[in-house]
Amino acid sequence: MKNKALEPLGREELIELIEIYAKNWLAMDGVWFQSVERKFGMDEAMEHDRNIWKSFTVIEAQRIKEFLALPERAGIEGLKRALSFRLYANLNKDEIVIEDNVLIYRVLECRVQIARKRKGLEYHTCKSVGLIEYGDFAKTIDDRLTCECLSCYPDVADESCNCAWKFTLRDGE
Repeated sequence: MKNKALEPLGREELIELIEIYAKNWLAMDGVWFQSVERKFGMDEAMEHDRNIWKSFTVIEAQRIKEFLALPERAGIEGLKRALSFRLYANLNKDEIVIEDNVLIYRVLECRVQIARKRKGLEYHTCKSVGLIEYGDFAKTIDDRLTCECLSCYPDVADESCNCAWKFTLRDGE
């Protein structure tokens, strides 16, 4: 089913709408998380967050992979393309560096952490969620990819970014 209201919109309006949709998605994600956090505490909220990302990241990756017509094993270049089409790509400032069979993905400015800081909340301890989110996203793009956390709250090793992830394409498979 297509939304006919979108048909007359121009390119710039559609791009702006995508950004609005991404912000709305992130707002919903934050609202439910903070609701659970207030009522049941951070540990309970984190458990539900991990469970949700276990499913959502695969769905997101599969849809992006299909949209981009990526091959079954899209490799490092496929992962790079797919990361740039995630909802987060419209919200966070990031950078990608590729060297041989390794991709480093760094979130330079994370909208979630910025919002929590603005509200006087502690940083979101997102490393355990990120391992699922980024690891399963990458494996959906190419099952030979592995994911390693280089820096993410609460284990910050790189103060120049909010988080950093290393993806390696395993050889010989």
